Amino acid sequence: MSYSRDSSYGRGRGRSYGGDASKSFNRGSPTTKPVEVGKEYEVDITEISGKGDGIARVKGFIVFVQNGKVGKKTRIKVTEVADRFAKATIEV
Repeated sequence: MSYSRDSSYGRGRGRSYGGDASKSFNRGSPTTKPVEVGKEYEVDITEISGKGDGIARVKGFIVFVQNGKVGKKTRIKVTEVADRFAKATIEV
């Protein structure tokens, strides 16, 4: 079997896979974050980041906790909020 150069084999011509091509792809980052700068939260540190910070989550939102230790329930204060994560310090 041979295919000519003008064959549409493998080129996806005329196919539509649904969706609206005019809309941009969005990973669903929330417009309102579950944390706010200056507020305190009680969290569980579940992991350590590559930089050594503790990682906690508030309603699924990632919070990097300076000097956080895995397995500890910790009271934190949010110092910065970005689109996909926040940074916090431990409250004493």
